[in-house]
Amino acid sequence: MHLKDLREYIQALDKIGEVQSIEKSVDLFLEAGGIIRRSYDLQAPAPLFENLHYKGEEIYEGLRVLGAQGGTSARPKLLMARAAISMGLKPTSSTVEILEAIGKLLEAKPIKPKIVATGPCKENIVLGDDVDLEKLPAPQINTNDGGRYLNTFGFLVSKTIDGKWVNWGIARVMIKDKKVLLANVTPPQDTTYIRKQWFEQGKPMPVAIVQGGPPIIPFVGCMTLGRNVSECEKVGGYTGEPVELVKCETIDLEVPATAEMVIEGEFSPTETATEGPMGEFNGNVCLSGTNEVPVMNVKAITYRNKGILPVVASGYPIEE
Repeated sequence: MHLKDLREYIQALDKIGEVQSIEKSVDLFLEAGGIIRRSYDLQAPAPLFENLHYKGEEIYEGLRVLGAQGGTSARPKLLMARAAISMGLKPTSSTVEILEAIGKLLEAKPIKPKIVATGPCKENIVLGDDVDLEKLPAPQINTNDGGRYLNTFGFLVSKTIDGKWVNWGIARVMIKDKKVLLANVTPPQDTTYIRKQWFEQGKPMPVAIVQGGPPIIPFVGCMTLGRNVSECEKVGGYTGEPVELVKCETIDLEVPATAEMVIEGEFSPTETATEGPMGEFNGNVCLSGTNEVPVMNVKAITYRNKGILPVVASGYPIEE
């Protein structure tokens, strides 16, 4: 069964005892990241943080964090349950079966998305001067990280300047201040290819950062499908039905209607700032791992009631 949003995914995990709700107050400064990292080490159920703050400061009311969305389980026959459920498979599926499913996804005949008038991601809309990124539940995961990382398991939506190709890609994104984000988009990535088109004409590039939605998306967003191939249409082809999208509030892009949070903005062709360092998948923090990157000036935030930010606390495998 293919799941349409993060909440259906959490319900599926709950049925097999693979998620644990944490009601106690948890600090987004190091504490939440430490708990997530430890849950990988123990192969414990994925932690769902219900009561969060950052160094005593309040965040937007009710916002939550889900950690270890792709972690492994210590329970018999459920080692890869979280990945399997994300792919629409039985929780007892093997690694080989998951890889076979990814093969089918790559070969799937694309199905174009369906544009709908509205969706759950529009339950709360914050615009312009009211935008405050520091009130989102972004954690500082490691002591030596450059700051709080808003995007570790979400994806970036961008469109070529001619409007013919929409790409969904993954990159780490750090909060600089209340209205500015810094994305570590590397040269080989499709987002860089698209951004270069806009910058060569001296124009800011519209971009949306999406958290949550169908749990299969991170599996597709991290793949190299090739130029002009739509991740959104591949998801539709694999699941057998179109992904429902809604229009952004301030930019000419569409995002999954069932997303938990959407951050809308533009990459500046003239402004840069320093991103990083950050603890990464190789299991360490490279203190010299900083990058001078174009700033993303944020125009809007939309989110579901009690919206959930999925978070990866990278380190030694196995995790996301």
